[in-house]
Amino acid sequence: MTVEATRTYVGSIQNQQQVCDGLDSLGDSASKIWNVARWTADRIWDEAGEIPDEGTLKAYMKNQSCWKDLNAQSSQKVIEELSDAFQSWFDLRHKFDEANPPGYRKHGDTRPKSTVTFKADGFKHDPEHDRVRLSKGKNLKEHWSDFLLCEYQIRPDVDLSEVNKVQNVRAVWNGDEWELHFVCKVELETNDSAGNEVAGIDLGIKNIATVAFPDEYILYPGNSLKQDKHYFTRAEYDTEGENGPSEKSMRARRKLTDRETHFYHTLTDTIITECVERGVGTLAVSWPEDVRESDWGKTGNKKLHSWAFDRIYQYLAYKGEIRGVEVLKENEWDTSKTCSRCGDATKSNRVERGLYVCESCELVANADCNGAENMRQKITPSLHGEDRSNGCVAQPSVHLFDRESGTFQTREQVVS
Repeated sequence: MTVEATRTYVGSIQNQQQVCDGLDSLGDSASKIWNVARWTADRIWDEAGEIPDEGTLKAYMKNQSCWKDLNAQSSQKVIEELSDAFQSWFDLRHKFDEANPPGYRKHGDTRPKSTVTFKADGFKHDPEHDRVRLSKGKNLKEHWSDFLLCEYQIRPDVDLSEVNKVQNVRAVWNGDEWELHFVCKVELETNDSAGNEVAGIDLGIKNIATVAFPDEYILYPGNSLKQDKHYFTRAEYDTEGENGPSEKSMRARRKLTDRETHFYHTLTDTIITECVERGVGTLAVSWPEDVRESDWGKTGNKKLHSWAFDRIYQYLAYKGEIRGVEVLKENEWDTSKTCSRCGDATKSNRVERGLYVCESCELVANADCNGAENMRQKITPSLHGEDRSNGCVAQPSVHLFDRESGTFQTREQVVS
């Protein structure tokens, strides 16, 4: 059976230096439109006691000079985003007194680079040559046919010439450079259900994912990610130019991003495939609520900032949807210190980072496996009491990422 779904594919811009100034101007214009519309909403709010709706704001903004800095549909999208932000705030303030309305897009005296969305008449896509033409607004054109021609590279397993339709293209500033997000309609083959079994995942920084299947525990370490980050970050520093990043530095940065993307896609593909082959129809994924708001010190905060748990969940969710595996987001509160056999939650059970020893039932386990089993038991009806032998929980299988083949293999299969 096939289903139509919306997917977003990220492409790195290969001619970054040629188009970055133009994209900077568009991103700055999007922020300006937002700020003028936000100021207008404030004035109407003060006078009429209500926030203007999307149609009213668009009608007013069309007469402002900044409106023509972008393609008309791109300018409209900025107003739609502002209206959505006001609606979200309106919904939240009924629950949380401290909820704040959307603010202005300013960093000191400067505006940040906002995302610019190009709808149907704002871009022309050439998938055969991996290029896309992005329209400028009238104010930013030097002549009537002026546009930005971006050359992009997308991950190897995606062919944009085969998708049903590219609905829109978004130019996104990722903090270091511009990238393109292609929002596409695609047809996907799907299964009705993979099976009735349940598995749990503990997401981490050292072991990127630990999966508790009904009959086995598997660790997926992030060693290759760490090695890539060290190598390409050093290459980036070594080739830094006096006036900012050199072309070699930018290539190193893009190479690292491409490798990370490939790793996460391969990891999530592998896990979902394992679920299907083992008859797992439900996968519970640990979700660290508010973890980025915690203070773990300078080193710890740096690791948390790069922790891609939300990205992994998103990949698992849509890949699971395709293959009939329901992926659930579950709060991981107390799963690291609770015994998966008897339920004892003594903090000292977590002897060290990788070892869990229960003082009550004497379970000896790999700490990440214990956490993954607790995630599994959030869904299974038989909480605490299944016989999980020490050998199984304490000595899980380890699947390492092999760069040469681009796949995950058991430790015994990987040749160093």
